[in-house]
Amino acid sequence: MSGIKSHRDLQVWQKSMELAQQVCALTKTFPNDERFGLTSQLRRAVASVPANIAEGHARETRRDYAQFLAIAQGSLAETETFLLLAQRLGYVRDAALVPILALLTEVARMLSALRARLRAANSRS
Repeated sequence: MSGIKSHRDLQVWQKSMELAQQVCALTKTFPNDERFGLTSQLRRAVASVPANIAEGHARETRRDYAQFLAIAQGSLAETETFLLLAQRLGYVRDAALVPILALLTEVARMLSALRARLRAANSRS
């Protein structure tokens, strides 16, 4: 991870911020009566992804970092579930969801790869 001075330098953080921005924009179209329900839950879940990547990067050990990446992956799965529920409830059209789910999948792959690199580095230490 040479050249990485801040969590902001991580592509996975950048992509997860883009995902959060897109999801928050999407939730603006949800019904007003969902503002304190699904909208709120979805926004908290998606915001948790880059937040946990950032917090993990700031930790002292690779083990702690990997733990926060695992939490980010859990929040990503939660985000996906809420998005699919919104789709089933008719709050979002399939066409609007496709690019968001593609970005979510990309972030999931990046998180998995970063966790694998951390595990490999730990096993060499």
